[in-house]
Amino acid sequence: MYLFDMDGTLMDSNGVWKKVDREFLDRRGLAYTHAYYEGVAHTILPLAAKFTKEFCHLKESCEEIMAEWMELAKDAYAHVAVKPGVRAYLKQCQREGRRMAVVTSSVPEHCHTAMEQLDLEKYFEQIVFAHDLGIEKKDPDLWRAAAKAVGAEPEDCTVFDDSLSACKGARGARMRVVGVYDRYFEQDEKAMRAFCDVYIRSFEELLWLPEDKKKSK
Repeated sequence: MYLFDMDGTLMDSNGVWKKVDREFLDRRGLAYTHAYYEGVAHTILPLAAKFTKEFCHLKESCEEIMAEWMELAKDAYAHVAVKPGVRAYLKQCQREGRRMAVVTSSVPEHCHTAMEQLDLEKYFEQIVFAHDLGIEKKDPDLWRAAAKAVGAEPEDCTVFDDSLSACKGARGARMRVVGVYDRYFEQDEKAMRAFCDVYIRSFEELLWLPEDKKKSK
């Protein structure tokens, strides 16, 4: 079973949340720091809101923080782009009869909007939301729950993710991990190359060439 992250892996959407975070903090005269990024990146919305409230010493409730984030994000997910090689690789996996699912920290509303707009849902048996499970992707329990949800054993799963912490969580659940480069988190590339079973800059690296092209090389 292949388990794909969405933001930063299948689509170039991490910039949506960096823009939201910066605007949210700017409204309050606060700086976007690495410490803040570490606290909210690749995290489900309720936990990110809890961290933000405590880290920034805000009077707003977590529900109010999340509502403002959703307002700032608006319809951004209707305009994100698929990453290079993704569509071709999913088609290749489909031809090979591989089972595929999405495991994402994204809000279900945003996920469905983007997946439908990009016509990607047809490749996947299921979408597993960390948001619904209430577990972060850095926790191996999330990946065990995801494997159970799709009817697979953890050791039979391969995870594709742009987050080092998510890859560590998946490895903790005895899954194989493929690290995926994303420009918004390129500072983790060296560590991901050292940790992951495979690391790719683009899904184009995983495409098989047709036999006629192989012979002409």
